[in-house]
Amino acid sequence: MRHVIALDVGGTGMKAALAGASGAVPRGGGADQRLPPRAPTASLLHQARRPTGRERGPDAVVEGILDFVAELRAYGEQRFGEPAAAVGVAVPGIVDEEHGVAAYAANLGWRDVPLRQLLTERLGGTPVALGHDVRTGGLAEGRIGAGRGADRFLFIPLGTGIAGAIGIDGRVEAGAHGFAGEIGHIVVRPEGAPCPCGQRGCLERYASAAAVSEAWATACGDPEADAADCAKAVASGDPNAVRVWEEAVAALADGLVTALTLLDPRTLIIGGGLAEAGETLFTPLRDAVRRRVTFQKLPEIVPAALGDTAGCLGAGLLAWDLLDRTDPTEVTP
Repeated sequence: MRHVIALDVGGTGMKAALAGASGAVPRGGGADQRLPPRAPTASLLHQARRPTGRERGPDAVVEGILDFVAELRAYGEQRFGEPAAAVGVAVPGIVDEEHGVAAYAANLGWRDVPLRQLLTERLGGTPVALGHDVRTGGLAEGRIGAGRGADRFLFIPLGTGIAGAIGIDGRVEAGAHGFAGEIGHIVVRPEGAPCPCGQRGCLERYASAAAVSEAWATACGDPEADAADCAKAVASGDPNAVRVWEEAVAALADGLVTALTLLDPRTLIIGGGLAEAGETLFTPLRDAVRRRVTFQKLPEIVPAALGDTAGCLGAGLLAWDLLDRTDPTEVTP
C-alpha cells in the first residue's frame, strides 16, 4: 500500500503517523469546488508518539527525529510491503520551507538545521517536505477540517502564543520570508504589556491561553490556576473570571478585525487550548467581532475540528503534495 510518513514535532512531544492514500486531498478548489467527503482519520494507518527530549539539547532532538522517522519507514515497509513514498514534517519556530531548513526554534534550541537534507540522506533519498507547525495544522483544517470547501480561510490556534495560517485555494501562504500569519504580534494595546518579540501590547500577551492563565492566576490568587479553570469560573458566573475573560475576548476581537480587514477570509477557524472552552468563548467572541466590523464582511467564525491531530494530518498532506508535484499519477489506495 502506498503511504507517506507524517511527523508533527512539538516542544515536548512528537506525533507521527503513516498516512494512506485517503489523505491525498486534491489541491486547489474554491468555494464552488467542494472537496469530496472524507473522514480525516481514515488516512492514518498507524500512529505513534514519543517525547521530543529537548532537555537533552538541540542535537539530540534532531537525532531523535531522524531515528523516529527511520523506525517509521522500517515499520511501514514491513507492514505494507513498501517503504514510505515521501515524508512530511511540521516543526515550530521559523521555518525556511523552500530550502527545508528549521531556521530557529526557541523552545527546541536549534538554529539553521538542514532538516530536509538530513532526513533525505538518512532515508536513502526519500523526498521530504518541511513545514511550519501552525501553517501545517492550518493546511489540514482548511482542506479536511473546519474550513473544508472555503476558498479563503484564516486558522488561529490560541495556545501558549498566537499564530495564524492564511489559507488560499487549498494552500497556505507562507509569505515572502516565511513570517505570514503572525497575528499574535499585532499590537492591540499600544504601550501595553511588553512582549518577548520586542514590542508592547501584542495580541498574544492578552488573548493566548498562557495570557489568560496568567491573568486568572493573579485574579484568583492561585498560581496553579489556568485558562481552563477561568472558563469554568466564567460559566459559574464568577465576576473576577468574567472580567478576565471579557478583557481577553475584547483584545482577541480587536486583533481579528484587523486581520479580517487585511485578508477578508470567508471562514475564521479558532483552535488551540482556549477554544476548548466552546461557546463560553465563541458566543462572546462572535458578538465582539460583529460589533467592531463596519464595511468588512463578517466571516463565519467556527471552532477547529481536528484537535491535536491537525499538525500530523497536515504533515501528511505536505508529503502527498510533494508527490503530486513530482508524480502526476493519481494516487489510489
